[in-house]
Amino acid sequence: MPRKKSNKVRIEFRKNHQSQARDADLTSDYASNQDDIDTVASQRVSGKGEHTRHRTVQGNLIEREPQDAFGQVDLNVNAPSALSGLVLRVHGLESIVRVADGRIFRCAVRRVLKNLATDQRHVLVAGDAVKLLPEGAAQAWIVRIEPRRSTLSRTSKQRRHVIVANVDQLLVVTSAAQPSIKPNLIDRVLATAEQNQLDACICINKCDLIDVAALQPLIGTYAQMGYRVLMVSAAKGWGLSRLRDITRNRNSVVIGQSGVGKSSILNAIDKDLKQRVQAVSAENQKGKHTTTTAEVFPLSYGGSMIDTPGVRQFQLWDIVTSEMSGLFRDIRPFASNCRYPNCTHIHENLCAVKDAVADGRLDGRRYDSYCQMVESPGEMVRDDFEEFE
Repeated sequence: MPRKKSNKVRIEFRKNHQSQARDADLTSDYASNQDDIDTVASQRVSGKGEHTRHRTVQGNLIEREPQDAFGQVDLNVNAPSALSGLVLRVHGLESIVRVADGRIFRCAVRRVLKNLATDQRHVLVAGDAVKLLPEGAAQAWIVRIEPRRSTLSRTSKQRRHVIVANVDQLLVVTSAAQPSIKPNLIDRVLATAEQNQLDACICINKCDLIDVAALQPLIGTYAQMGYRVLMVSAAKGWGLSRLRDITRNRNSVVIGQSGVGKSSILNAIDKDLKQRVQAVSAENQKGKHTTTTAEVFPLSYGGSMIDTPGVRQFQLWDIVTSEMSGLFRDIRPFASNCRYPNCTHIHENLCAVKDAVADGRLDGRRYDSYCQMVESPGEMVRDDFEEFE
């Protein structure tokens, strides 16, 4: 006779989050008294070594995707009052969640979820699908985080900072002027899109301020690699219909420098959004941080857009030198022809990538951007995003 499958699981918690030894009957208390979950989550198992960071929890451990570093635990998610929701934004300990019928809840995360061991800075981000238990008309507890089908991450303070989750495509927003375009920043974001297998589109705003012919060489370089490049003016209404077509019925995230007009573009493609905007500083031509946290905005014509705070630099997460060439669509075809299988394409002889640059078959600026990512990781140490927590 087959053994009955147990619904008890062992999960790992963050180091030193516990405060005292637990009672012997802690596990059974989970099934009988759901209200005590937040209290007992601060207790720990007596023991030595790494066992002090584990606890047996009565519930269902759901299968997780490889990119999710934390286990996820069901806590009474089958209760009749449990609702499915989408995290719109996260403000410190509070998360704003929209459920299927349009209601908005201000939520806190169960401590048993917050204390799970993870290499991420936060256990919850904008775009996460969650289960929640209402506590009154507009407040609720988040009791489960669903597996993520995609993420956009960067490195912050030597840890993984997941910016958003469950997106289909990435819109790299830059401006033709005020502030000027930064191709190397675009290259870093595109490499991250390749790493996470996200569709990417380059959106150049403020094209009404310059002679667009000056941008044609740069646009041609990206277009030859298969990236869609849109020339847009939120002020004049140029290119907005095509941008609506690209974002329709898809979950998109916009990322770019402060002041390039990310919020202005959102307001232009959907009049219902009414995002706050500010002018670029006249002294240094740098944008002022208007968007303070990643936030999901449902689009009236279908799909959603996630606006993010402005970036100045972008440090890739979990990339080693040997993988970097595979994230560059234009370098990838030449890399397989190098003499050495572990060629870095920087200092080796008989390198097919360097030969392609010398012959003009590979754009020299893109190659320089690749070399900077490989050779200068220290330049990306400081935080890229302005943090508001």
